[in-house]
Amino acid sequence: MDRVTKLAGQRAVVIFSVSSCCMCHTVMRLFRELGVNPTVLELDEDPRGEEMAQALARLLGRNPAVPAVFIGGRLTGSTDKIMSLHLSGNLVPLLRNAGALWV
Repeated sequence: MDRVTKLAGQRAVVIFSVSSCCMCHTVMRLFRELGVNPTVLELDEDPRGEEMAQALARLLGRNPAVPAVFIGGRLTGSTDKIMSLHLSGNLVPLLRNAGALWV
């Protein structure tokens, strides 16, 4: 859990992902199209990925735990939460407040 928290707090937007996950790809693409350069941590490519996936599953209360998006060091949620924020117009202000967007 400490590793997840530490990694999540290092950049404005951190996405925990699995390289073969289409929902992870969708969320990453959304951020990039908004002009955000997220830090992406591929759990299937990390030696401690399984441990982090279990910690994220406990935080999110669901399994699989990816994508898990942290904005400003705080857990924002998974695909459904990110898309809901985007469609309601609340994602961009959240990204601005975290310093991920300047415009």
